[in-house]
Amino acid sequence: MDNTPCNTEQELLEKYACIAWEKQTDFAGVISNNNWNIDMGKGELSFGPDLLFPIQVLGTISHEAQNWLWAWVNTMSGLSPRLIEQSLQLKAYGEENHIPRLSDDSFDCSKDELHIMGMIASGMFGSSAYYIADYGQGAMVVTVKSDVGDKGFKNSHQTILTVFPQVISHYEMNHRLALKHYLTAKGYNITENGQELSAVRNGDTIRATFDGLSRLTGLKG
Repeated sequence: MDNTPCNTEQELLEKYACIAWEKQTDFAGVISNNNWNIDMGKGELSFGPDLLFPIQVLGTISHEAQNWLWAWVNTMSGLSPRLIEQSLQLKAYGEENHIPRLSDDSFDCSKDELHIMGMIASGMFGSSAYYIADYGQGAMVVTVKSDVGDKGFKNSHQTILTVFPQVISHYEMNHRLALKHYLTAKGYNITENGQELSAVRNGDTIRATFDGLSRLTGLKG
């Protein structure tokens, strides 16, 4: 994965959204429609007795106030320090790269924006997935990491043809950069020629074309 620092939330979204979106799709297949439960003492998110996932708590949102609060500043919750390590790493990253959303204690945030926070963290830390645990008055965003979650990620070739168009239809981003980050994360070797891009992995090839503004005009694989 490209380790070049990102200087804006937008750059982070372009870098991590696609791979995180694909992992979310596969993770949904693992947990199915099972109800969730979080045991803060154990630091686990569960979907029944056989699906247990260690978590990192990123933060919470109040639905009424539409306000995000990072886990590292929410001292009233009594969270164990081991559960907020990623939120603290995001804070440090935000301070180093001047990204207010990562370093400010809290900020106005819609429910839809929770997915952006989850995708960035999931991608940055190589998580199995993220999960938005909605408890009525608010929601908690966590990342999960386990062998079960990792095995659920199929990392298939054909998924690119559905995931990438879905992501760029939901979020404004530089299509060309986002696709390059996505393909790199999935282990493809990329070559570019003018407005054309091709990527190869284990004999499978993705071909994409872009216009002069780096907007996708064609995607085949």
